[in-house]
Amino acid sequence: MKAFFIALGLLLHGSLVLAADRLHDIKARGELRVCIWPEYYGISYRNPKSGAVAGVDADMARDLATQQNVSLKFIDSNFAKLKDDLLGNRCDVGMFAVAVTPARQAVMDFTQPHMFSDVYAVASRSNVNVQSWLDIDRPGRVVAVAAGTFHEPLMRERLHAARLLVVAPPATREGEVESGRADVFMSDYPFTRRMVKDHDWVRIIAPDKPFHVVNYAYAIAPGQPAWLSTLNQFVRNQQRSGRLRLLAQRYDLQPIVRDAQ
Repeated sequence: MKAFFIALGLLLHGSLVLAADRLHDIKARGELRVCIWPEYYGISYRNPKSGAVAGVDADMARDLATQQNVSLKFIDSNFAKLKDDLLGNRCDVGMFAVAVTPARQAVMDFTQPHMFSDVYAVASRSNVNVQSWLDIDRPGRVVAVAAGTFHEPLMRERLHAARLLVVAPPATREGEVESGRADVFMSDYPFTRRMVKDHDWVRIIAPDKPFHVVNYAYAIAPGQPAWLSTLNQFVRNQQRSGRLRLLAQRYDLQPIVRDAQ
């Protein structure tokens, strides 16, 4: 039993040392590992043909790596996996417009926000039953959300008449709507830009008034105040210099940029 507690103490001590020395570890490794969701258009989207990753947060990650004078490695993740990827030390930071929610704040630390979004619905133009926001939460309607996103608990709470459909890979929200198995899927401003660009069957439905505006930020494993301070300073500098807005303009996301506080 004593040996167990000694081993546990060493493990915890090692974790604390790693947390305190995250930036030192990155410098020693010569590489910044950034978790992304490669399906996030305008944020961290990987082109299936070229393999290139583009988006506001992908470019922000490149800026961060350049400023720290290290190379950059993108680690594929998603909203359902991010907690495990951060706590399992598979990446140093999640940089893919992670919505700041109480549930996530309980297990991750967040930088100051750099973007925000309300919730939007994506429907098919051929669906005559859903023409406005008020048509969504009706008996017989099916509302799809992606597993692990903040839309899942949000819509579970907000829907009273419609049925919630939680979509996990390899299925997609857009596939459920296009096939008619769902009437709408819920998403955010960046992802709906992709839907409009890539699909002529899409109709975007915006709420009549703010529905649930959330801040987007970068996420790290908890207990790393020095690393968090470094990231916060980076975000502030990018905001104040105009670099963040320039990147957002590149990807048509300037309406959702947060300025420095």
